[in-house]
Amino acid sequence: MSDARVARIGVVGLGYWGPNIARNVAENPRAELAWLCDRSPDTLAAVAARHPQVRTTTSYEELLEDPELDAVAIVTPVSTHYDLAAAALEADKHVLVEKPLAGSSEQAARLIELAERRSLVLLPGHTFLYSPPVVKVKELLDAGTLGEIYFISLSRVNLGLHQPDVSVVWDLAPHDLSILSFWLGGMPSEVSAVSRSCVLPDSPDVAFVNLRFGAGTIAHLELSWLSPVKLRRTSIVGSEKMVIYDDTSNEPIRIFDAGAELPAPETFGEFRLTYRTGDIVSPKIDAMEPLALEIDDFCAAILDDVETRSSPRLGYEVVRAVEAIERSLENGGRPCSTADEPEGDHFLDADVLSLVRPQDAGRAPGDDRSGRDVASHNGAGSDDRVLSDREAAEHDRA
Repeated sequence: MSDARVARIGVVGLGYWGPNIARNVAENPRAELAWLCDRSPDTLAAVAARHPQVRTTTSYEELLEDPELDAVAIVTPVSTHYDLAAAALEADKHVLVEKPLAGSSEQAARLIELAERRSLVLLPGHTFLYSPPVVKVKELLDAGTLGEIYFISLSRVNLGLHQPDVSVVWDLAPHDLSILSFWLGGMPSEVSAVSRSCVLPDSPDVAFVNLRFGAGTIAHLELSWLSPVKLRRTSIVGSEKMVIYDDTSNEPIRIFDAGAELPAPETFGEFRLTYRTGDIVSPKIDAMEPLALEIDDFCAAILDDVETRSSPRLGYEVVRAVEAIERSLENGGRPCSTADEPEGDHFLDADVLSLVRPQDAGRAPGDDRSGRDVASHNGAGSDDRVLSDREAAEHDRA
């Protein structure tokens, strides 16, 4: 590994999202964009033109053989995440891998065990955890401003793009599952879902997911690749106040002093609700690129040995929750516990499971750093395993 106080990073997969990561690595003062890798020579050349000083290759193996390379960012289809990340960890490289961490919880657990055994950073790319509006909502929840959280409704829909290797659930749900875990202090205890394959057979492109959390909060996810408009809208309803978070708005957070109250009855049997509609406040939100903060966090973990906000355990828990949603879909929408053993977990040894199973169900995976920590940022694989990033994969990220 290099002894320089910058992290030398290679980006693997240069379709839609990969160039954004390359740009942020190049612009980060604690990082050096050392390599660009994609199996498509044309794609590689197009991105390399923006970074003429960077070494390029169509061979993932060549990249990993560089002894001065500290880390790789993997931005490829989900089906390749495990093989590419495992090869990098075995080559003693730190790894940032786009969400979801892997294609199964068994694979995710094995990546975590490998990273732990080699004392390497493994960061799943749940970029929304670094979004200033998401952090602001976390601060409101932690301060008790909204009161008891009754329910949360989330819409993540747009027109396209259908992905060749995953369903709409695997593509979009990890965003909202990671956000909800960050906000509420853990994953849902129970899920149920319905979906439909409207365009391509056996490729669900719309799904409605219900989630139940241990403290009583319920949530609903609307996920779709078939919508006339792009929506990234979340409603949070509490006993004291309500919040609208709209990731596409110039005012991403609006706090409503609104609600319903049940005053003490004046006579026996008299119950009359009163409704409160007060001020609407739109707090100032710093205009910071979440991906820039994520790369900053990755570099700090490599150079300063600090914990990342998007933790490996969170990545594992997100994959487990998606698997529970898939089990519900396979069983006609039957509610499924996220604690159920996914197929393959019984093959994992106790040491691996101890790394990924939460020790405190009331605490969010990876929640050992507060929202203000992120706010303070303001201011050996073979060649055929290297695939181009899915065309417009991760297109939903802001």
